[in-house]
Amino acid sequence: MEVVRAPRLRIPVPSRVVAPVPSSTPVRGAGVAVSSAARLRRRIGDFGFRATALGFALSVFVITGLIALSLVRTSWRSVVTFGWSFLWTSTWDPVFEHFGALPFIYGTLMSSAIALLFAVPIGVGAAICLAELLPQRLADPLTFLVELLVAVPSVIYGLVGVFVLVPVVRTLGNAAQPLIGFLPIFRGPVYGVGLLTAGIVLAVMIVPFVISISREVLLAVPQTQRDAALALGATRWETIQGVVLPFARSGIFGAVFLALARALGETMAVTMVIGNRPEIAASLFAPAYTMPAVLANEFAEATSDVYLAALMEIGLVLFCITVIINGVARLLVMNVQRNTAGAAE
Repeated sequence: MEVVRAPRLRIPVPSRVVAPVPSSTPVRGAGVAVSSAARLRRRIGDFGFRATALGFALSVFVITGLIALSLVRTSWRSVVTFGWSFLWTSTWDPVFEHFGALPFIYGTLMSSAIALLFAVPIGVGAAICLAELLPQRLADPLTFLVELLVAVPSVIYGLVGVFVLVPVVRTLGNAAQPLIGFLPIFRGPVYGVGLLTAGIVLAVMIVPFVISISREVLLAVPQTQRDAALALGATRWETIQGVVLPFARSGIFGAVFLALARALGETMAVTMVIGNRPEIAASLFAPAYTMPAVLANEFAEATSDVYLAALMEIGLVLFCITVIINGVARLLVMNVQRNTAGAAE
């Protein structure tokens, strides 16, 4: 039988159609050039951004150095005239131009120490309550109200101290004098104005700093630390005392140091309630003087060059103390942040 084969169909295959190249599309060599130019622009932009950011960062050190240089230059005559004895001499006589800063250093440090004595327990306790005990819906509004106290002008605290705190201290001091008057720190007449009053006013002013920063540090403690302690059977207080507080200890110390720096530099409120007497007395009821207060009160009265240089040297001493305290506080806060990051990893 003859097999009939179907005829083979030939289907024409269309040739490859090449789309026309738009005139806006760059050729291969031009594309490489454009890419290189774009990378060059990015490098220039990155370098400019880094240089600008570095300039802003270094400007802080430049400004601080200029302030220190200005203080040294304007106080150099006092430094040369009195030397290191300026720091431990108690004489302050503008008439005969004999100057010593010891009463002002004593008043500044003592008033700040009294402020910390009152503010640290209250501030840390309030921070623990806001961070660990109260619910968030209640803690956040209270924290906002506490932080608003920072915005109150210092002269307002001074006015409240003059019209409210000074009469209270005078009344309570005179009433307690027969009972505690045998102690050296409570001897002498009670005027109402003095170291104790200034310390209480400073404590009210720095408590918001301690509360705010300590709360943030406590909230930075990883929740896993608390959960582990509670899972092992610890109570809420044992968890806070044995886990949370040791973990946040450095940060809390940093908050205390920052509050101390704030207390050291306070001027108006302290000037209004401390009494402004350049003497060193053991009694907390006795009037005293601070470095910011003497600068505010006597700077406009400095008629001689030595007098002005002595005041500027007081400012230099205060500047150095504040910078050192702020530096230590910043190192402590950075330490707790590193600990938190390590625990999180």
